[in-house]
Amino acid sequence: MAQNKNALIRYRTIDKCLQNRYRKWTLNDLIEACSDALYEYEGKDVNVSKRTVQLDIQLMRSDKLGYNAPIVVYEKRYYKYENPNYSITDIPLTDLDMKVLSESVEMLKQFKDFSLFSELGGIIQRLEDRVYTEKTKQPAIIHLDKNENLKNLHHLDALYQAILKKQVLQITYQSFSARHPGSFNFFPYILKEFNNRWFLVGKKENNKGLLTLALDRLQEITINTTIPYKKDDFDADEYYKNTYGVTVMNSKQLIAIELIVDRKNAPYVLTKPFHYSQQLVEKYPDRSIKISLSVHHNYEIERLLLGFGEGVTVLKPRVLRQKIEWKLRKALEKYQELRENKENDKT
Repeated sequence: MAQNKNALIRYRTIDKCLQNRYRKWTLNDLIEACSDALYEYEGKDVNVSKRTVQLDIQLMRSDKLGYNAPIVVYEKRYYKYENPNYSITDIPLTDLDMKVLSESVEMLKQFKDFSLFSELGGIIQRLEDRVYTEKTKQPAIIHLDKNENLKNLHHLDALYQAILKKQVLQITYQSFSARHPGSFNFFPYILKEFNNRWFLVGKKENNKGLLTLALDRLQEITINTTIPYKKDDFDADEYYKNTYGVTVMNSKQLIAIELIVDRKNAPYVLTKPFHYSQQLVEKYPDRSIKISLSVHHNYEIERLLLGFGEGVTVLKPRVLRQKIEWKLRKALEKYQELRENKENDKT
């Protein structure tokens, strides 16, 4: 990134020099100007070689950067723009450039809650201004799903920094099942996003098991510098390898699932597997399929299967089949009750 930044500074400096038609610019003059510009921006001496500036001029002349700068040599030693009105800052953006810039800006803005991207803030703003100037009301081609109304997104950066700096957190937290909030010291390991919600994964002080905290249930977080940070050899990929979602169960909850997927949903499930362990077991004449997967039996896998309604049937294991069947029956009872109440209201 630093090398790319330095190159851009050199291109802009050479461009500025060659726009000045009242001075004759030798290669050494351009080298000196680039060195001075880098010192001004970086605050330290940067050794700009003759070869570097020669390559910069060659690149600016080419179409690799989109400049095609008309740089010519006259009197066998001086450089200038053949077109006195040329500048690399005045190159018009193509329609493709506009589309790429627009969508890049939208994608980068998804990460605005992290200070990791704070240095991009000014760049993103300038990109937005340039896009707006060139073509207003550019319709989005890529739409990223994000819940802006989710509580406590403003904590994301503080949590990210705590993980990065290995800091202990004093957390006040209230789960959905708890009547009152509780406070505890917490060693944060990773931030995880699932289904447009964010979670903090780590360990409580004096607790061996890993804990997953939902950001929207956090009430207060502060840095606790009075105790040392402790981190095990935590491997997120290994930790979540048998899990769909965020609720990791023990080995006893690891189940082998067999499902029948109807013809309507089969293409979707084949192109977007439920889990990396998914295997195609059999294809049926009616174009429905049987698949298998090995995952933890958690709340998230149940919700996934229920979301397909009649499109997915659980064959194995029996405990999961009975659980899904029970929930579907309860749902049906509620609809029947609702229908009966409406019919009674009419009479």
